[in-house]
Amino acid sequence: MDYKKTNAPTNTVTRDIMKLADETGNIYESVAIIAKRANQISSDLKSEISKKLQEFASTSDNLDEVFENREQIEISRFYEKLPKPSLIATQEFIDGKIYYRNPAKETAEEDF
Repeated sequence: MDYKKTNAPTNTVTRDIMKLADETGNIYESVAIIAKRANQISSDLKSEISKKLQEFASTSDNLDEVFENREQIEISRFYEKLPKPSLIATQEFIDGKIYYRNPAKETAEEDF
């Protein structure tokens, strides 16, 4: 998914927890789903920014030579301005864009 084009807010928003619990019937399950998705988003963003910043890595470990690279700074600023992964995951959950399943519930339903 393209996280750069998300409609998630960049600031913290107060949410009605009962609306979050509507889909799963349990607020804790909803929060666990959102947390797992936020971890996925975070690792995706981290690997993406690492790939882009890898181009600017120097092979010498000389601490005296510190280069201020404008492109590197712009890439970092762009990723800093993105909404936090938890906000993106919450928005995806509210919009119904997250697929999830609970194997424990599925096996319990099959037993009956």
